[in-house]
Order: sequence, then structure tokens, then C-alpha cells
Amino acid sequence: MPRKHSPFVALLADLKAVFEELGVGWYVFGAQAALLYGSARLTADVDVTVALAERRTEEFVETLRARGFSLRVADPAFVSATRVLPVVHDRTGLPADIVLAGPGIEELFLERARRRDLGGLEVPVACAEDIVVMKVLAGREKDRGDVQAILAAQAATLDVELVRATLGLLEQALDQRDLLPAFEAAFARARVPPGV
Repeated sequence: MPRKHSPFVALLADLKAVFEELGVGWYVFGAQAALLYGSARLTADVDVTVALAERRTEEFVETLRARGFSLRVADPAFVSATRVLPVVHDRTGLPADIVLAGPGIEELFLERARRRDLGGLEVPVACAEDIVVMKVLAGREKDRGDVQAILAAQAATLDVELVRATLGLLEQALDQRDLLPAFEAAFARARVPPGV
């Protein structure tokens, strides 16, 4: 008997089909990825980043529609301004936010993404270090909780220096000075064993 996938896996399978059809790179991030690395927070959507490269956004949207996705925002200016394409998966009714990758940090995250098995479906997922970076950058209370949970769960394997280096690059690029202190505070609160 074939295995029945969860609605999240069904959504990701259909997204994966779109990305493979177009031959574009992508990765899962956000709360779904944080769950894989130790966060216990529930979420009702899926976040992915896609690098369209030379593909036109219009072609991407047409392919999404043909594969069972509907746009949640009709205003093209919203997509242009935010680089986020909010969709809903017609078959499951689940929402997804598709971030259109730009040059720089998102390309780095794409390079470091790792293939993971999600309920029988292999997909690229941002590495734990990059999820921590993204969550520190987002800075919401729930993101800070995710950072602490990931730090505690991944203490033995997390490359803390990679997190610090990436946050340092972001501080320079964004002319901010609050990312590394926010990470260090979360690191201290997570009670990571000495020497990690």
C-alpha cells in the first residue's frame, strides 16, 4: 500500500516538481526547517527560497498555477517590493511563502543547504547554522525561541563560528550592530556546554 504523505509533504512534493521542471535551485527554511533542528514550535505554512536565475517570474507563476498553486496576492508590485510570492496549495489548502532569492546571502544559504528526508520526500533544507542566522535576523520573540532550541539541540554539531562569521557579514552589509549581540545572548541562554 502506498505511503500517505502529510499535507506539508504533499505541498513540498508539488513545489519540488515545479522547481525540478524549471531546473532552479531552492531550499526550505523557516519554522519547518527549525523543527528539523530542534525547535518544537508548530507552524501552519511552508517557507522556501528559490533562485530563479534567468527564469522570468511570470513563467514561474504560470508553472506554479499549472501544478496546483494559487496566488494569495494579486498585486505584482507586492512581489516586486518584497520578493515574496505568497501562494496556497490547492490540494491541501496550505499556504506557502516563496522567497525569490537575490544575489548575496541567499546564494550562500543555497550553497550550504543539505538534502533531508521529510516524511519520505528528500528536499534541500537550509543548514542549521543558516537557520540560526535567519532567525536572529528576523528577531521576533518566536524566532529567538527557535534559536535557543536549535542551539540546545544541535550543541554537539553546530558550527558556532560559521554562525558568528555569517552574522558579522550581515552586520557589515546592513550597517547593523545588533545581530552578533543578539546571537551571543541566545547562546548564553541556551546553556550550551563549554567548549562548543
